[in-house]
Amino acid sequence: MKILIAEDDAISRVVLERTLKSWGHEVVVVCDGQAAWDILQRADAPKLAILDWMMPFVDGLEVCRRVRTLERAEPTYVILLTAKQQKEDIVSGLDSGANDYVTKPFDRRELRARLNVGERMTVLQRDLAERVRSLEVALEQIQQLQTLLPICSYCKSVRDDENYWQKIDTYFAKHSDVQFSHGICPDCYRDVVMPEMAALGIDLGNVDLGNAEK
Repeated sequence: MKILIAEDDAISRVVLERTLKSWGHEVVVVCDGQAAWDILQRADAPKLAILDWMMPFVDGLEVCRRVRTLERAEPTYVILLTAKQQKEDIVSGLDSGANDYVTKPFDRRELRARLNVGERMTVLQRDLAERVRSLEVALEQIQQLQTLLPICSYCKSVRDDENYWQKIDTYFAKHSDVQFSHGICPDCYRDVVMPEMAALGIDLGNVDLGNAEK
């Protein structure tokens, strides 16, 4: 998984980077809040970020606040890294938009456990976003079909919104996921096919009209 690390302390930054890489993650590393914010605005931004609270230019709390203003179906999961351990500080961090926090110096087992939670959340968010997109597509198709269609009384072609006449199967194939297989219903077989065959001198014999469309 791609994870952003924003940490101004060189030692902590290197330790975090090596730790996450040893766990198989792809890591993007910056040393200040402004650089982190620049990356998190991108369409291909990492879905999980570890942000130090105290950083130059823009601190971790402000980055969290800005991230939460981004309108995205899959928001970034943010873990705040801080040396502050007072309950008031932790509450402030979570209120700013952080999903979780880890105190310095961090414990590897705790960090890994919190990263695992973050990974599960991002997977759930991705699955939810995909379902929402699927529902939106389905709703759009339903809305396209919920309209009054002019249909020819003779050939049964329909007129679309651009005033073009199309065969009804062509129209539905274009505006939905419906696929058609063609056959002949018993009534048409009796009223159309049999007279045509008789006119050509073809004896169809005793045909089961119930199976004529197969």
